Amino acid sequence: MKTFRLLVSLEEALQRVYNRTSQVERVEEINLDDAVGRVSAENVKASFDVPSFDRSAMDGYCVRAEDVYGASQFKPVRLRITGSIGVDEEPRKTVERGECVQVATGSIIPEGGNAVVMYEHTERDGDDVLVYRPVYPGENISKKGSDISAGKEIIKSGDYLNASKIGVLAALGISRVKVYEKPTVLIIPTGSELARVGENKSGVQIYDINSHTLAAVIRENGGIPVLHDIVPDDEEKIEKALEEGFERDLIVITGGSSVGAKDVIYDLLSKRGEVLFHGVQVKPGKPTVGAVFKGRVVLAMPGHPTSCLSNAYLFLRPVLRRIARLPETSLRTVKARLSKRVVSTLGRRFFLTVRLRNGEAEPVFKESSAITSMAEADGYAVIPENADTVEKGDWVEVHLFE
Repeated sequence: MKTFRLLVSLEEALQRVYNRTSQVERVEEINLDDAVGRVSAENVKASFDVPSFDRSAMDGYCVRAEDVYGASQFKPVRLRITGSIGVDEEPRKTVERGECVQVATGSIIPEGGNAVVMYEHTERDGDDVLVYRPVYPGENISKKGSDISAGKEIIKSGDYLNASKIGVLAALGISRVKVYEKPTVLIIPTGSELARVGENKSGVQIYDINSHTLAAVIRENGGIPVLHDIVPDDEEKIEKALEEGFERDLIVITGGSSVGAKDVIYDLLSKRGEVLFHGVQVKPGKPTVGAVFKGRVVLAMPGHPTSCLSNAYLFLRPVLRRIARLPETSLRTVKARLSKRVVSTLGRRFFLTVRLRNGEAEPVFKESSAITSMAEADGYAVIPENADTVEKGDWVEVHLFE
């Protein structure tokens, strides 16, 4: 009787794969607008101050703070308005004692002025303005370099480029950035029963679901999927397909990882490579193989669609993100009561797919071959290895897919 040769826990399986993978080192230069979600491959320093001049942080009047120290509702200070400065204008004169200049948010602060009084604390009176509130030096002024000072390191190599970091780069006029290339993942679907999506199939064939669900997970997590043609259950042909993965950062095989008569992946990898594990103590997804084949890490996923996609979240997602240098992330979680009693298997962690309805977690897991077990789910609840049942009404933590 065939059995799983090297059965390990989820954590041990991941650690063994982590120990044999390396982060992508290849670098490319791309347009700033294409850089969101990528990882910086360079340290970037500011070449000038931002803002590059003292500017008004409010609409109002630029004044000398000492002129309005005693201003109040009962004793306003009168100042002469000597001009105005738009956001796209250079100051034409200085602010003298007893004078002020009308400014907009973003206007350059003219020489002599050292504070801005907001409109709501003033009252216009012809060519004068009455100021009803004192201001301190520097009030409502963004000082030169207060946001970014020249020479400051604003981006480090390895930083994840989100929207705010893209904005900082844009503020410095940087239009091209160096980032690490996205890792490529070769997907090899195996099984003589498979047909390509979009082609006619015979009555005994099924469409290749897994290549497309895996490709979606890869794209969502910073990788580039490379789809191989369907490979029949033939050890020699599977080995030839594996050899095409030399230029890829990771190889994923679907099907052929269990212990059936036609499941040849373990036998092939044990003879031609190094098996890291064969079987993981999870449900669904137990028949999973991790191996190294001629220097490339191989993840062999179960052929059943639910098991394959579940393992894509559990294995492929964290491994790929590490290779891509992306930050580690965890799925958002919520608490919900289980809508019915669930029976599990002692010794295997059960990732139970559920949908949320009126505060309850409703199990939707059917069987490993049913893709709707995932499509109808909002997430999954984890039933630990030491539990064989979870009762109706018990609280569970649901890990959300979205």
